[in-house]
Amino acid sequence: MPTALWIAHVHVTDADAYGKYAAGAGPAIAAHGGVFLARGGRYVQLEGNDRARNVVARFPSLEAAVACYNSAEYQAALAHAKGASVRDLMVVEEIG
Repeated sequence: MPTALWIAHVHVTDADAYGKYAAGAGPAIAAHGGVFLARGGRYVQLEGNDRARNVVARFPSLEAAVACYNSAEYQAALAHAKGASVRDLMVVEEIG
């Protein structure tokens, strides 16, 4: 089964609330086998919409990433991000 990448592009509008999201999201992602590859580091925007925070996590499978998103733990963390950010989030399978 191919691994999958969780890719988020985020514009934070409330840093305090988003910090609460990040504090809860990290453990939820790890509990589902997710490992961060990039988390808000330097970047160069070449095309499309610029969002200052970019996050990439690798999961054991696309199903594991989606299960993480739908989990009670992640949804509890996500409640802090709603209204505190503008986000695009996708999960894509890696090629072997």
